[in-house]
Amino acid sequence: MTTPPARSRATLTDISSRAWEHPADRGALVALRKLKGFDTLLKALSGLFNERAVRLVFLGSAVRADERQFSRLHRLLGEVGRTLDAPELPELYVITNPVPGALTIGMNKPFIVLNSGLVDLLDEDELRFVIGHELGHAMSGHALYQTLLQRMIVLSGVLAAVPGGTLGLRAIMAALYEWSRKAELSADRAGLLATQDPATATRVHLQLASGGHLEDLDATSFFAQGQEYDDSDLRDSVLKLLLIENRSHPFLVVRATELRRWVDSGDYTAILSGDYPRRQDDATAKVSDAAAEAARSYTVTFQQSQDALGKLVHDVAGVLGSVKVWLDEQLRRGRD
Repeated sequence: MTTPPARSRATLTDISSRAWEHPADRGALVALRKLKGFDTLLKALSGLFNERAVRLVFLGSAVRADERQFSRLHRLLGEVGRTLDAPELPELYVITNPVPGALTIGMNKPFIVLNSGLVDLLDEDELRFVIGHELGHAMSGHALYQTLLQRMIVLSGVLAAVPGGTLGLRAIMAALYEWSRKAELSADRAGLLATQDPATATRVHLQLASGGHLEDLDATSFFAQGQEYDDSDLRDSVLKLLLIENRSHPFLVVRATELRRWVDSGDYTAILSGDYPRRQDDATAKVSDAAAEAARSYTVTFQQSQDALGKLVHDVAGVLGSVKVWLDEQLRRGRD
């Protein structure tokens, strides 16, 4: 049996992580990057949480991929790194866990962890997508902020026991979780750029949602399911907000739908043709531009959404905008 030839993939030289970051994610990251010394402060704080001990746990209990151990995964990491032109490759570990999953953790030196259940479930191209997803997290700096989020989640339990400690805490955590969900959408885009095959990305979401059984799955039905999730009445819209409030990841059907929308928007094809922001320009990226794009993204989402609550918010915003224009006109006439 002959091995099929390797697919040709475009090398995205000097690509900035801004190319794949969701506008809401990018706006937060650009703002954080503009705070001089903020990353250094967070990395210093990581000592309070004994990050070295966390890495030692994986060093002592998991298997680090290299040329002799999980060599296939080690090779895939190198190939993904070349495709995304990563300045530095994180370490990759495989740990015993039957639940398919992966994460990127660490502040000073992020590393990737793949659960054994994920390695057993996915084929090589699908693993390429997952590794690209996790490398996207690392290149965007998500590992730094995700680690901070996890520490804050732990601290929230302590604050909840302090009188008055819960004041505003729910709102803060909800905002952090919303950023985390958008960061996952960003990383999915990085995974797609790494594998450069939308069908592979869809298969990953199908398998993670079902636990496998590709022969029993159908992408068309899966996306129709996503459309049904979007097409909800006002009651379901409120329930969805409550269901995702404390989730760090979007639902898998939502992730697949959002990634397809990104492909359909033309941005994915433009990046493959070489039209993308470069890392050399990251320092000059403006917070105001990123914030404006994030606002536009939410506006478009509300305009396009079939979700009853999204429609309601958009319609109310339109009415309020019209009222404001009318009031401004009346006040202007009064001054004249």
